[in-house]
Amino acid sequence: MAIVNVTPDSFYDGSRTPDEGALERRIAQVMAEGASIVDVGGYSSRPGADPVPADEEWRRVERGLRAVRRLDGRAVVSVDTFRSEVAERAIEAFGPLIVNDISAGELDGRMASVVARYDVPYIAMHMKGDPQTMQSLTDYRRDIVTEVVSYFERRIERFAEAGIRRERLILDPGFGFAKTLEQNYELLAGLDRLAALGLPVLAGLSRKSMIYRLLDTAPGEALAGTIALGWECLRQGATILRVHDVREAVDTVRIFHTYRQNTALWQTKR
Repeated sequence: MAIVNVTPDSFYDGSRTPDEGALERRIAQVMAEGASIVDVGGYSSRPGADPVPADEEWRRVERGLRAVRRLDGRAVVSVDTFRSEVAERAIEAFGPLIVNDISAGELDGRMASVVARYDVPYIAMHMKGDPQTMQSLTDYRRDIVTEVVSYFERRIERFAEAGIRRERLILDPGFGFAKTLEQNYELLAGLDRLAALGLPVLAGLSRKSMIYRLLDTAPGEALAGTIALGWECLRQGATILRVHDVREAVDTVRIFHTYRQNTALWQTKR
């Protein structure tokens, strides 16, 4: 999944698309590099990001989705929003797409009903609070893996009650959202427990602070760490990597699958 930020304030400045030309170049690049999904967002969810009015978020998202469709009408796209209004307008304007919701429906009570009505794939992410408050909400009663798995068990039931088909659900553990650096690595170590719920898992840790703060660098220097952690996510059962750097992620996935195939072959010969 390629990150396309139609925002002026994303935490990684290399992903920003400040004008129409930059936006189209970014989309053309990620498609050429082999992205399976183009994820368009108009509201930065970095910690402490300023709120964006719904109309402005839609203006940005619409511009991004229109650019994707102009370049490739068959591309698989997702809209990164927690607002049902934005998701609904995107589906009405551009047809069925994936809804990628950082709040798993917690920030907009209509989101589940909208997803169910249009019967579109839905990525639900674990987070507490919102982008403005989440990093002050890192206290949990139990270990972070148990908390996240239990949270999704409850949300899956809620989604079923709202009419969302199970096969439409994708789970995102929310690396970096309402989690300390240590909790992020604990969550990574137990990612297989989330995959054991039997639903696809999206891992979004591209160039995040769990990498660059640990190494005392910056997002622009976190590519190697992103690749390393992406491999570990795949090893534990993740099925989608949400990334800024598509070519490197595609290479990682190809190498990982070849390794797994030949590991299985080697084991049959032992």
